[in-house]
Amino acid sequence: MLSRLNIPDLPVGGFAAAAPAAAAPAAVEEADDPAPAAQEKTLFTLKLTAFDAGAKAKIIKEVKNLLGLSLVDSKKFVESAPKMMKESVPKEEAEKIVATMKELGATVTME
Repeated sequence: MLSRLNIPDLPVGGFAAAAPAAAAPAAVEEADDPAPAAQEKTLFTLKLTAFDAGAKAKIIKEVKNLLGLSLVDSKKFVESAPKMMKESVPKEEAEKIVATMKELGATVTME
């Protein structure tokens, strides 16, 4: 007991053929983005690369304050260096964080 729904047959790949056409303009737009980024970078990624073992407690406390982690999570974070601390940080704030961490005995890089 098959009933007919009166739906015309679609050509094979009817929907799939439209997807690559939509993806092509997105690839062109991505190619235009690197030029403005080359002018001046305003947002940085901070990465904890190393730390002085003698100042570990101070660094853990600072990481706890900066990232809002618990004390245990902050300790694990510092011990797992090198590790990314923050993303999309404005230049002024990033420089302050790097300077503070450097005073405590940690090495933080801006990327």
